[in-house]
Amino acid sequence: MNGWRCDFGLPVHTANVRPRVDPMSGDSESVHHVSGETVLVRRNPRRRRNAAIFRENGRVVVELPPGVSRAEEQGWAERMVARLRAHEKRQRAGRSDETLFARARTLRETYLLPLAPHAPAPVSVAWSTAQGRRWGSCTSATRTIRLSSRLKECPQWVIDYVLLHELAHLVESGHTPAFWALLARYPRTGEAKGYLKGYSAGLAARSGEPMAREVDENGH
Repeated sequence: MNGWRCDFGLPVHTANVRPRVDPMSGDSESVHHVSGETVLVRRNPRRRRNAAIFRENGRVVVELPPGVSRAEEQGWAERMVARLRAHEKRQRAGRSDETLFARARTLRETYLLPLAPHAPAPVSVAWSTAQGRRWGSCTSATRTIRLSSRLKECPQWVIDYVLLHELAHLVESGHTPAFWALLARYPRTGEAKGYLKGYSAGLAARSGEPMAREVDENGH
């Protein structure tokens, strides 16, 4: 359940070191803390000249070649987290209400209309900072959908799932078999639900607030 990945080359003097597991640690993983983020640093034997960073189950994961020393880990974790945050800041800036509305129309046409030709089209789809512990909500009477602005940091396929969930509620108000049949057309439903569970745990760990609700527990 990885989100965005960032890759760039390692210095030559570390890239050519023979892969190894640090004998002082006994394993190939360690935990670091960078600006409020819990960062799991892993050794990946398939990596020789580059590092990678991504979010997984609510944690930030940095993958390094086995030859990078333990002493260098904190520095790499700090540089990679800075790059990840810069990317996520750019990503949030590009996710407007207009692009969200356009995406909702595309998802409705692709996944809902083949099974529900008369599925109502949303009148308004917008980001919201007032969703509390919910990822999204909809009002059937006005055909309006609101998504939590916290989702702006998530991969597009996760946002798509939450959008589809709320769009399906315009067809089926409850979590009926017909409702889940509509969502079953989306191939990453299970993966997205798992991602949101991990992402919620990560947000709760950082803020100290309760975890967000699962999407299928949302009121609408």
